[in-house]
Amino acid sequence: MIALHMNRTDYENDIRALLMAFFYGEKIVMDANDWTHCLEVCYEENMVRAKLTDSEGKSETGSVICVFSDYKETRNRIKQMVYGILSAYTGQELPWGTLTGIRPTKLPMELFEKGASDGEAIEFLKKHYLVSDEKAALCAEVARNEETVLRGIDYDHTFSLYVGIPFCPSICAYCSFSSYPLSVWEKQVDAYLDALEKEIEAAASMMGEKKLLTFYMGGGTPTSLSAEQMDRLLTCLEKHFDMAGARERTVEAGRPDSMTQAKLEVLKNHQIDRISINPQTMNQDTLDLIGRRHTVKDVIDAFNMARELGFHNINMDLIAGLPGETSVHMRRTMDAIVSLKPDSVTVHSLALKRAAFLNQNREQFPVASEDEVNRMIGISHEGARTIQAEPYYLYRQKNIAGNLENVGYARKGCEGLYNILIMEEKQSILALGAGASSKFVFEGVEGPRIERVENVKSVKDYIERIDEMIARKKNFLQKQ
Repeated sequence: MIALHMNRTDYENDIRALLMAFFYGEKIVMDANDWTHCLEVCYEENMVRAKLTDSEGKSETGSVICVFSDYKETRNRIKQMVYGILSAYTGQELPWGTLTGIRPTKLPMELFEKGASDGEAIEFLKKHYLVSDEKAALCAEVARNEETVLRGIDYDHTFSLYVGIPFCPSICAYCSFSSYPLSVWEKQVDAYLDALEKEIEAAASMMGEKKLLTFYMGGGTPTSLSAEQMDRLLTCLEKHFDMAGARERTVEAGRPDSMTQAKLEVLKNHQIDRISINPQTMNQDTLDLIGRRHTVKDVIDAFNMARELGFHNINMDLIAGLPGETSVHMRRTMDAIVSLKPDSVTVHSLALKRAAFLNQNREQFPVASEDEVNRMIGISHEGARTIQAEPYYLYRQKNIAGNLENVGYARKGCEGLYNILIMEEKQSILALGAGASSKFVFEGVEGPRIERVENVKSVKDYIERIDEMIARKKNFLQKQ
């Protein structure tokens, strides 16, 4: 356990994030008396001092002069000081340096908008945030590719639509999303669709004259719905939104054990032009361990079936750092993926979410070392390049393996536009369904202002309180 003592709580979350990065998986408790390491942070009039001590008396100290009226500069200085202490103590350097936010590409994007070159953006990341050469170059490359894809989009007069389907064939060990096993909730699916269709109808007029740019159906596993239920839902969406006019229409087919030819034909008939088939790994022992009730062959069969039905933009999700896996397993996975030649690949570093079964039962699931996860990420990068896929979006999470990142790679023209939009937060996203979070972007005097309006996560509550969910968004938008 790590104790954190602070005489003020300013920048507490930033300091916690650095502690979690250096002491992966350790519990951090404010003012704990029983600890293996203790970080003390003391705010003075124009200075911040910090001291890290372990239970054997070894310590590292640091201090930094701060002008507290400058919030951003003060935060960066404190994080660099704490980083220096932790790095000196552990002998480690983090690939992303002091960056702890989930959207690092925002930094080079802002610089590009001011006319900076790739080299200048890379040097900025290295100097101000201590980012490694490799990650700074990756971040700049992703931002440049994002800039190309986003060029010419009218954010003021368009919006994106998200629809959440919270059901899954089974719940994976690493999952912490609002997902419900279909075996338990199957009788509630139609009631959920009743509520969702009511929200769709009510939401159709909420965005005024704005045009639908992208549509994304996620979950859960949307293809947990039957073909008839999927047809019903997409028909409802087409009735109330201009789906045909959207530039991109994505449905996460996700689990291959939820896919059938009939479901794929429904998606094709409704002009869904981008789908995901997500194996996470192509190693059968790992699939069994994490609760994925399908085989490697099921993944291959589902992919080939989708290709034969005419889907020309297929993404595949993978996870680096799954329990028991090494770079050997990742090499096997990437060899299998490369042979299928998907149009995009999204590679996630395993994140130990608090609510996930894997995190709550960690003694049952051996997790790879940071160095091993980094090697796995490198292998995935090589594999993506082999199919001519370039990195086009990137984000990070708390408690992520190896303090690394999640990267989406795509062939030119197959980038997931919705993925970029949700990361860069430049466009309003109307989100419907249980656990969905709408994100509204408004222009402000000091730059864009982002407001969120969330639906309840519980399927039962969503069904029973659907009128309240509708009113939340309607009342919020009427006040703007």
